[in-house]
Amino acid sequence: MTPTFWRTDGEDALLAIRLTPRSAKEQISGLWQDEKGAVWLQVQVRAVPEKGRANDALLRLLAKALHIPAKTMKLDSGDTSRLKRVRLIGKAQEVADLTKEWMKDDNGQAD
Repeated sequence: MTPTFWRTDGEDALLAIRLTPRSAKEQISGLWQDEKGAVWLQVQVRAVPEKGRANDALLRLLAKALHIPAKTMKLDSGDTSRLKRVRLIGKAQEVADLTKEWMKDDNGQAD
C-alpha cells in the first residue's frame, strides 16, 4: 500500500499538512515525504504565521479545494509548527472519494 497524507478516525478524516506561509501564491502543491517516510500534503499560503493567520488561510484554502464548509474542519495539532494535522469532521468518505479521483491518471485509471 502506498503511504498517504490522510487517514480515518471514525467518521472523521485527518490530513497531514506541511504548510509554507508567506508564499507568493496560495496552492496545494503536491506531496512531501519526511525522513521517517511519512507523507504530507504540501500547502502554501500568502498569510504570515502570526496570530493564527496562516492557519486560518490553510483552512479556507482546504475548504475551497475540497468543496466542504470550513466549519467542518479544525486544526488538530501543529498550531505553531509547519507540520499540522487537520481534522475534517464527518468527512472520511468524501476524502476517500476525492483522493481516488485525484489519483486517477489521464486515462481515468487509478495509479
